[in-house]
Amino acid sequence: MTDLILASGSAVRATLLKNAGLSFDVDPAKVDERALEEPMLESGASPTQIAAELARAKSCEVSSRRPGALVIGADQILDFEGKRLTKPADLEAARAQLAAFSGKSHSLHSAVCISRDGEVVWEDLSTATLSVRHLSDAFLDDYIARAGEPILSSVGAYQLESLGVQLFDRIDGDYFTVLGLPLLPVLNFLREQGSLLK
Repeated sequence: MTDLILASGSAVRATLLKNAGLSFDVDPAKVDERALEEPMLESGASPTQIAAELARAKSCEVSSRRPGALVIGADQILDFEGKRLTKPADLEAARAQLAAFSGKSHSLHSAVCISRDGEVVWEDLSTATLSVRHLSDAFLDDYIARAGEPILSSVGAYQLESLGVQLFDRIDGDYFTVLGLPLLPVLNFLREQGSLLK
């Protein structure tokens, strides 16, 4: 059995792997995401290209210092009307973002990369499109009050696995993609590698 490492401090990603029965260590990557993104944005890279590159960078950074281990790196980018959004700075910004989403769709691009000894051995990218229902001011006020600070850890200002599910009319795509880790392809790869039973 090869050692498995998650190159992310995301509690959600760790929970997904743990709930799937995987044994792994957590070793968050030391990567300056903004510094990596900047030249890509200037060159006109797409949200999917940026997500994939960040997942690669995280996976390779950790795997280069953890010999022999399979290292999972992941990244997620929210694309709204052709613009890449980042995590809201505060609850006021979160409310404004959700109000902008009202009655419209946005996409979440979730990239995952697995590396060994600093080299990419497998990668995947999955996109989910989320249709936000028309949100009343009263709902938004109540949602922000009830959901609180934890939503600031999410680029969309929601957590689908809790109160955030109330924001949507429809979701096209994989649940795990929305949560930031396309889990089924990861499990398929680990089975092919012999890290999981077939």
